Amino acid sequence: MSRWKGLPEELDPRVRQLVVGLRRVKDRSGLSLRRLAAKTGYSTSSWERYLSGRSLPSREAVEAIARLGGDDPARLLALHEVAAEVWGRTPDVTPEPRPPAPADPGADSKTHPDVDSKTHPDVDWEPGPEADPPGAHGRALRVTLVAGSVALVLAVAAAVLLAVRLTDGEEPVAADPPTATVSSAPAAARESQRPVYTCRSQRIDGRWYAGNSRTVKAVLAKGHAGPEVAEAQCLLREAGLAPGAVDGIFGPHTERAVRDLQKRSGLVVDGIIGPHTWKALRE
Repeated sequence: MSRWKGLPEELDPRVRQLVVGLRRVKDRSGLSLRRLAAKTGYSTSSWERYLSGRSLPSREAVEAIARLGGDDPARLLALHEVAAEVWGRTPDVTPEPRPPAPADPGADSKTHPDVDSKTHPDVDWEPGPEADPPGAHGRALRVTLVAGSVALVLAVAAAVLLAVRLTDGEEPVAADPPTATVSSAPAAARESQRPVYTCRSQRIDGRWYAGNSRTVKAVLAKGHAGPEVAEAQCLLREAGLAPGAVDGIFGPHTERAVRDLQKRSGLVVDGIIGPHTWKALRE
């Protein structure tokens, strides 16, 4: 298995989970970066960026590596969809464009040195200059056109939003309510809207359930919230760990408890709850 370099701390947990999944599939395939590039049609430098979290791969790239590693593409594509939503909100970042058809592996071996992933970590190295593939200028033009279209749509949406706000501003303004009501109402509303979770642990068909969710596949990471998180917090308490208050919010205490459980169960310690961690929680 390759010795991977740690991912950047600022990388969003949902993008981190996709990168970790891609690394596992690559290790399972036993392919070096050069052979992976030859079989998928994406350059060696592109795969280096994908596997280090510096660039978001396309759906086609994710599906290609999943099939090479003998994995179910649906699982990685679901992670990719979540990561793409987060990536799209990051300024000045654009997913990699779709590459041309895969090049001849024999020709690729003449221009790229064979770097074996088992003896050379896929970190901190840059491949030699590569010749521009056919249609590179056409792809660049398409990317420019797509970026221009997105900018135009955003501009139109901003104009519509501004017009709606201006229209709303012309409506009569209601009289101000009493000061005491204004100051106390928002706080009371927030308290009433906050869900309350309880732990009612019971064992059903050999599995533990706490009464908040019966999921065994939901992917949870730091920053998530909801009944699934509360279920995990209850089960972590049942396992003798300390996730903090059972409030349905995946915070640092919950993440630390998840890491302790993963370490104790011999799982990959990444602080993210997936199917394997759910299995350890419910058994």
